[in-house]
Amino acid sequence: MSVLLVLIPIALFLGALGLAGFLWSLRAGQYEDLDGAAGRILLDDDLPESDQRPAAGVEPTTPPASTGGRHGQR
Repeated sequence: MSVLLVLIPIALFLGALGLAGFLWSLRAGQYEDLDGAAGRILLDDDLPESDQRPAAGVEPTTPPASTGGRHGQR
């Protein structure tokens, strides 16, 4: 029974902490643009230029030389 005297205040503190975090995220605007994230996943503009195909009739450029690293050295 004495364990409840410790666990109940801990549970109330954690609940209040979670509520405070939720209210902070509301005020910070985390839930303003829910449709934007769903649309951004469909866009491919985050690919580097070397991964994109060149336009028809354009000579592809060679990638820059490797600067070493784990895969470039033997």
